[in-house]
Amino acid sequence: MSLITLGQKESHTKVLLLMGSRFELTAISTDQEEAAKAIDSGIAEIKRIEKLISSWNTNSQTSEIIKNAGIKPVVVDQELFNLIRRSLKISKLTGGAFDISYASMDKVWHFDGKMKEMPDSSTIAASVAKINYKNIILNPDKRTVFLKEKGMKIGFGAIGKGYAANKALDIMSKMNLTGALVNASGDLISWGKDEGGKDWKIGIVNPKQKGRVFSWLSINETAVVTSGNYEKFVTINGQRYSHIIDPRTGYPVKGLSSVSIICPNAELADALATSVFVLGKDKGLELINRLKGIECLMITDKQELFTSNNLHLDYIQKPITNHKYQIKIGE
Repeated sequence: MSLITLGQKESHTKVLLLMGSRFELTAISTDQEEAAKAIDSGIAEIKRIEKLISSWNTNSQTSEIIKNAGIKPVVVDQELFNLIRRSLKISKLTGGAFDISYASMDKVWHFDGKMKEMPDSSTIAASVAKINYKNIILNPDKRTVFLKEKGMKIGFGAIGKGYAANKALDIMSKMNLTGALVNASGDLISWGKDEGGKDWKIGIVNPKQKGRVFSWLSINETAVVTSGNYEKFVTINGQRYSHIIDPRTGYPVKGLSSVSIICPNAELADALATSVFVLGKDKGLELINRLKGIECLMITDKQELFTSNNLHLDYIQKPITNHKYQIKIGE
């Protein structure tokens, strides 16, 4: 655990691998023991959620749902039922750009450097044949989940980390702290103030220069989630293909390099960041501008910067190279 001391309040941070991702939990307190206790409580909550939603754990309720695809409905905890129900609402909102049944996608795209040629169109079409959120059948009275077709799977890779960050921060905020922050590999949510008693200041990185921050955002009890195509990709015949795949078509998405969603809820921001990436600039902005209290910042493959209506920058829709931005929400 690292410690940064500024005046009376101290920033305590712990970094560890959870849910297959890098989690960073920070607690602000005058009491080191209380801060450590809060961080440990947040970690325990993330581990609990991982056991519930992990498809890798053969004993999880999620695995039980998958095992019984096309066979029978499975009774699940109310918590998991509600998460799936919220996921389906986002699928409907985005026209299937977000879909937890993406997990049944056959692996035809590989991003380990070994892929040298394009898969044929029939192979790609077959890879997404089992993806259809409308075939996830919920029964609220019996609290059951049923995957209608054999071979269907569900996964929470595009919403699970945000949900876990929400839940961990909720527990930490009820403890003896003045501020807390949970960062789940880019799914970030804050509460209270930083060690200086100010709003948390979050840097958004340049997709082309990962070590450089191109914009700063001051947040207070807000989530910021960024999705990017700059870490996993494959190049075939000089064309670069992102690891973010449209679940409706089976093809990698094009046009955007980075999408950041800003809203009070990390779970929703997590799902919408993926959705906007899939929808693309125009449809993505159209969606976000319809949603109250949610803002978006995106960078195109041409390094142009665009924002939703209520997110203001001092200099927008220009190449981001060699510019710094201070982001403001609202008027």
